[in-house]
Amino acid sequence: MTACIVGWSHLPFGRRDHDDVESMICAVASEAINDSGFGPADIDAIYLGHFGGAFSPQGFTSSLVFQSSDALRFKPATRVENACATGSAAVHQGLDYIEARRGKVVLVIGVEKMTDLQGAQVGDALLSASYLKEESDIEDGFAGVFGKITQAYFQKYGDKSEALAGIAAKNHKNGVSNPYAQIRKDLGFEFCNTVSEKNPIVASPLKRTDCSLVSDGAAAIVLADTATALGCHKAVAIRSRAHVNDFLPMSKRDVLSFDGCAKAWNDALQMASVTLNDLSFVETHDCFTTAELLEYEAMGLAEPGEGARVVSEGLTQKDGRLPVNPSGGLKAKGHPIGATGVSMHVLTAMQVRGEAGEMQVKNANLGGIFNMGGVVVANYVSILEAIR
Repeated sequence: MTACIVGWSHLPFGRRDHDDVESMICAVASEAINDSGFGPADIDAIYLGHFGGAFSPQGFTSSLVFQSSDALRFKPATRVENACATGSAAVHQGLDYIEARRGKVVLVIGVEKMTDLQGAQVGDALLSASYLKEESDIEDGFAGVFGKITQAYFQKYGDKSEALAGIAAKNHKNGVSNPYAQIRKDLGFEFCNTVSEKNPIVASPLKRTDCSLVSDGAAAIVLADTATALGCHKAVAIRSRAHVNDFLPMSKRDVLSFDGCAKAWNDALQMASVTLNDLSFVETHDCFTTAELLEYEAMGLAEPGEGARVVSEGLTQKDGRLPVNPSGGLKAKGHPIGATGVSMHVLTAMQVRGEAGEMQVKNANLGGIFNMGGVVVANYVSILEAIR
């Protein structure tokens, strides 16, 4: 435990027509620094998580953070990208900076502006996070990739459509209580389980309610070394964290086993000297409901092929043994690529400090985060607990 989160900011996710990347960066940067009790001049380094790619015509964005305050001029600022795990990659880079003792206070921001593109363009941009030499012809973009994974899972273990609908319904129910969520509506199991005009098939067998949302948004945290954090008005410790990458081509691995996810969880839990049973809740990467189902199995909540039991027994409901995605997850909250991982850290910090409002999990003191890039290629786990 070498660093803590001492301040944060989070914009509501969704279609933000009057914002661009710069305005969102500036808003959360100023708010997070102010929340930490520090000033811009106290920041030693900046890490900006921004996937960008085809989403943003402004490709070089790290110094846009300086637009929030002239006092940030000449600070080292670095843009970080690791597909859908970009936000957590930026957080971990900030932690590396502090652990290397290069500075004591770091600003980390995650941002994405996705809604300027049309649906097909969004699909193409996201598909760039796959192995294009082998996977570029998959129809329906990344939804098509996970559609194929879902088909393979169903072929091996049987049709689990009801379990996927249960995950979607759970996350939308949780999202009602999240003031930052893009969709704050309890859609119910029947709607999520039924193909309809409002819930069509996107990439068979995945329906619209199985897919995360195209979003705009930003979030930010301020990190401080532990000694400095103990003098702050709040401090949420990064008790442990792990990052592992796997092969990019799906053909080189069993995509149903989520090995990178399993290893990242195992490494982080061992480093924290805890087990899964010690966690109060988890924020996990439900880019598609199939992903959350397979993550149950990878983290050890169920044996391979038995993730549906977790759903049917209510283990991951907000009042279950291990609540998963009390924020509503990517499914309800939205998934602005670069912002997602930072958002997870903000919302987890709020939970362990008992400041999550209607989202609050009872007696939450130890929270786990899993954020992935690509099809379980870049895998990040963080375990957080409040010390002030």
